[in-house]
Amino acid sequence: MDDARRDTNEPSEEQLAARLRDVREPPRAWVDAAKELPAMRAELDGIVARAEADAAYREQVLGDLEEALRAEGREPSPNLVAALRARLED
Repeated sequence: MDDARRDTNEPSEEQLAARLRDVREPPRAWVDAAKELPAMRAELDGIVARAEADAAYREQVLGDLEEALRAEGREPSPNLVAALRARLED
């Protein structure tokens, strides 16, 4: 093992492996939500890009964020609506 690494009091690979074995599996809902993130971000990117290119669409989206998300096939949760609002206000 590298002496510089030992001097920083970092755990060894064996210690890390032991700690990782003790980590419990995440809840299934967390895993499912994480899998959906790339598609959700792409859909938000699409809405934002169209809103930047089309002022009328932007006004429509800002007037009803929930409906804009439904039109993309997304259920408008409070977090998703807030994320879209923040992206449009940037």
